[in-house]
Amino acid sequence: MAFSIRRALGVAVVTAAAGVGPLTGQGTPAPAAAPAPAPSLTVGGVVYGQFVYQLADTAGHQNNFDITRGYVNLIGKFAGGIYTRVTLDLFSVTASAGNNDAGSYDYRLKYAYVTWTPGKSPLTYKLGMIHTPWLDWEEALWDYRMQGQMAMERAGTIAGGGYVTSSDLGFGIDGKVKDDRVNFQLTLVNGEGYHAGVGDKRKDLEGRLSVRLLGTNDNSRVGGLRVTAYGQYGKPTGGGTRNRWLAMVSYRSKEFTLAAEAAVTGDSVAASTVPLNGHVYSAFGVFHIPKSKAAILARADILKPQVAVADNQTTRLIAGASYQVSPNLRALLDWDFLGYQGTPTPAQVTTRSQGLFQIQFTF
Repeated sequence: MAFSIRRALGVAVVTAAAGVGPLTGQGTPAPAAAPAPAPSLTVGGVVYGQFVYQLADTAGHQNNFDITRGYVNLIGKFAGGIYTRVTLDLFSVTASAGNNDAGSYDYRLKYAYVTWTPGKSPLTYKLGMIHTPWLDWEEALWDYRMQGQMAMERAGTIAGGGYVTSSDLGFGIDGKVKDDRVNFQLTLVNGEGYHAGVGDKRKDLEGRLSVRLLGTNDNSRVGGLRVTAYGQYGKPTGGGTRNRWLAMVSYRSKEFTLAAEAAVTGDSVAASTVPLNGHVYSAFGVFHIPKSKAAILARADILKPQVAVADNQTTRLIAGASYQVSPNLRALLDWDFLGYQGTPTPAQVTTRSQGLFQIQFTF
């Protein structure tokens, strides 16, 4: 018996030294638990630069170089489905404020949030300074943010910016079903945007729902033939209304992007004020030339800030060609024209027709 005990102890020692786990009932090693992924932190960014030449025949036309925007991103990924992002927004100052003169550059916080995706859940929960539902989606579809803002962000009637903003403080839920066949986002935010403070007790509820009706060779979240709807219901600081309702039909493959949208807006700065009821329309297309790094693009935006008022429509036309120099560098040569239904002011005449050479580089 003593010999058997010593022999058993010897086998146990050799097994432990060899790193073999305990035996299962079938005499095979039990599988080791998968190690938790190591936390990671990455730093990257994107910069938009341009040369602009104003084509209008006036004495004050401009031709100059500029850095229109820059972003520095800090991304953290952690165990348990935790993801964090902090983004600094580097921008050109358009009006003197504090120690910054017009034409200088400044920075501010654009995104600062944490997300949690539990297990294999189709839902992701966000808290902080987060993406709002519409612009992040549309910019991914258009893919030429380097040219300028989208129609709903460029256009606006309330002081402080356009009809929508890309980032705001609040809570959100992102979701996707069956490989993004259905993709949606719902947020409850302050409503003032990342650049205008926290506001007061009033909040905005914003939501987007996109359904893929037909697949293509683009399997991204914006790929395929899609119908997308966006709604926003809120009240600005001090009261009033801030409502937006938008519908889009889009088609995206590796060769083509086509999209058309229509939006209805309602804005007032006080409960007793008659709302400004506006319409915004936008259509754009991109064709990637086969077997090349070049693409051609076109876009038309129509803004009517007050439907009941005559001669207040603005039309923007954009046309150009791009070339993907490398995965980190893209160049765009384009023409940007603004047409006014009414008589344009001298300032509008100066800036309504521009030729631009623009670049986007990432790091």
